[in-house]
Amino acid sequence: MQDRFLSEIGEGGLCALPFLFEFWALPHQLPPEGDWRSWVIMGGRGAGKTRAGAEWVRQVVEGSKPLDKGEASRVALVGETFDQVRDVMIFGDSGILQCSPPDRRPVWKASERKLVWPNGAEAQAFSAHDSEGLRGPQFDAAWVDELGCAAIEKGTNQPNKFLDPKSSESKLPKYSNGQRDDFIQVQYLKAMLGYWEEPGNNPVSEIYGGPMIDMANAYVWAWDARPYPTFPNLRSQWTDGANYSRGHWLNGRSGSRTLASVVTEICLRAGVTDIDVTALYGVVRGYAIEDVMDARQALQPLMLRYGFDAIERDGKLVFRSRDGRKPIDVDPERIAITSDVDGAVEYRREAEAEMTGRVRLRFVQSDADHDIIAEEAVLPDDRTHAVSVSEMPLSMTRAEGRQTVERWLSESRVSRESARFGLPPSMLHLGAGDVVRLAGKDQFPGAQFRIDRMEQADLQIVDAIRIEPGVYAPAEIDDDATTTKPFIAPAPVLPVFMDLPLITGTETAHAPYLAVTADPWPGSVSVYSAAQDEDYALRQLVLDAAVVGFTETPMWRASPGIWDEGQTLRVNLIQGMLESRPRAALLNGANLAAIGDGTPGNWEVFQFANAELTASGVYTLSGRLRGQLGTDTLMPEVWPEGSVFVLLDDRVSQVNLLRSERRVSKHYRIGPAARDYDDQSYDHQIHAFEGNGLRPYAPVHLRVTSENGADVFSWVRRTRIDGDDWSGLDVPLGEESESYLVRIRVDGSIQRETTMSASDWTYTATMKATDGIDGPYTLEVAQVSAVFGPGSYASVTVG
Repeated sequence: MQDRFLSEIGEGGLCALPFLFEFWALPHQLPPEGDWRSWVIMGGRGAGKTRAGAEWVRQVVEGSKPLDKGEASRVALVGETFDQVRDVMIFGDSGILQCSPPDRRPVWKASERKLVWPNGAEAQAFSAHDSEGLRGPQFDAAWVDELGCAAIEKGTNQPNKFLDPKSSESKLPKYSNGQRDDFIQVQYLKAMLGYWEEPGNNPVSEIYGGPMIDMANAYVWAWDARPYPTFPNLRSQWTDGANYSRGHWLNGRSGSRTLASVVTEICLRAGVTDIDVTALYGVVRGYAIEDVMDARQALQPLMLRYGFDAIERDGKLVFRSRDGRKPIDVDPERIAITSDVDGAVEYRREAEAEMTGRVRLRFVQSDADHDIIAEEAVLPDDRTHAVSVSEMPLSMTRAEGRQTVERWLSESRVSRESARFGLPPSMLHLGAGDVVRLAGKDQFPGAQFRIDRMEQADLQIVDAIRIEPGVYAPAEIDDDATTTKPFIAPAPVLPVFMDLPLITGTETAHAPYLAVTADPWPGSVSVYSAAQDEDYALRQLVLDAAVVGFTETPMWRASPGIWDEGQTLRVNLIQGMLESRPRAALLNGANLAAIGDGTPGNWEVFQFANAELTASGVYTLSGRLRGQLGTDTLMPEVWPEGSVFVLLDDRVSQVNLLRSERRVSKHYRIGPAARDYDDQSYDHQIHAFEGNGLRPYAPVHLRVTSENGADVFSWVRRTRIDGDDWSGLDVPLGEESESYLVRIRVDGSIQRETTMSASDWTYTATMKATDGIDGPYTLEVAQVSAVFGPGSYASVTVG
């Protein structure tokens, strides 16, 4: 459509085309349809906000012809400053004058700060710093620039200034030192939003029934859709992350509290209501009160971190920052002479040996993964080696942690010096927490001291420590670039425990196997275990996903030791693939798999020669060898649809289990290694394992012959160890001694049980009469292990 329009347009149309904004505009640059009063354009640099605003002003003031009236005749242009309105909104590259065609271009009247169009419409410039200037003039439309303040020292001097080396507008606010200051951003928003929420400042119109400024549709610049703290830390993807600390972004800051509000809440919870927190400065990013404590204990970490005191004044609890900005001068002539003080002022200095030379603070790191980190400060000399270590349940950036410990160290060095002096009753207005400056030419001329203790008598005896106001000014420290852990989705994993017989003979006989799979695979999986559902310990890491699936067809019982050519088995895999192998390879151990109901002890081990891919992740298996490794006795009549299938390859590993932990219930938590074991993605299971690698195989070739009313039974034992060597006369015993348990059952009830040391047994007529056997019965025989007990049973029914 555009190509056809451009090919048919005439020369005059081509000249006008640059000024047809609707033709070139992006969807977000055009005003919305319908009846609206406030239209907000949200976007980063380069989104075209200024151009959209300028074109909208043109749209509402211009008519069909240059001299025709438009929808609006008086427009307010509101920016941070008059200069910004003029330089950006009017004269800028995307401003009103640049966007207007010659026959409709307005004239700028600098003396009146006003634009005048050929049709008589006017647009007047206003500064956000002079909000009262908006009263009086009548407007029917307004273009208002962004509301917001950067988190930078003295940011309110020029709220829309920010630091960005890649931007031509990069500039510090007036008189700013460039340090990060989240508190000034909070104060700006409190002042701006609080002012216009007052009915007296924002009256309701009698015409349309709404306030002069619709604060319900006031949006602060800038809330970023990029997730915090991945932004600003993922610098490989977002190169503007370095601008975050002193930028306008609210991400990661909107949840912070002012120090004053936190102190107020603690006091109110303790029932202390008569307080003054107006002198507190700072934001609290996070503070955890983990134990039951009184208000004093709860306030102590905050007082240490932010450097403020709690002072009682005329029945009110006053919180005051230790900044020393307003010292009270004490004339030497006003100092009272007392016998309790050596001279007019008694100065003291602690020995350097008692001074801390290294301060270390552990805290929660903000703007990152909220890990516990430490920062420390060290004196430049090594004359003292005393170390002070503190831990606070506070969230801070690294720079704030470093500023805190440096302030502590500097403060401790200065406070070694103290003063003791007396004051007359005329100076009762002074009290603990006040900062005084001792004039004169004594030991510390012009030094400032903070009163820490006062003794009230006929005179006031004051104990004060020296302070330096510069100590409490935050040091200029750039925050280190932080790294965050990549996000790992809490996708659950499927762990399958299998208490299997020995496979190669080299593994730990009593330990179960574990197969883990997931889609998608989280990279690695942690296996935690504990005796109870607490105090878990990491046992192992699973690095590769096992080949696990579920059957979609039944697999019927088949004879072991011969090829099962019955109905094919269809398996749907969660992840992984299968392959066909020659039948000769199966005799060497290839394509070994397990099928079971998912419980640890109920598994049949089998092999398959052919694996045909029939659909995505779906295979049909044929040419099977059933009941391998002595699991023929566990083969049911049928493995139904939905049975669990596991390929037994090197991606299936044994669980670290002590021999003493056999048959002992243990708790297991298994999930993505990148997440904690108490995460919802972890699977919690409780198991006690028999240690089936120790279980003897069931005897074979069980036969019975009858002689004179007696039944003579014989059998051949098998071995779980080294049973594939055909050069010997018999397979190794595999147990400490040869022993068998023989049982006689009638209708499921045990009538006789005996232990044998040979592979034959005679059930005499006398025994039958004693057991009351006069009909059919079943004999069961199992090889006995001194460690495991009876193994799998072979059985035969007689009669």
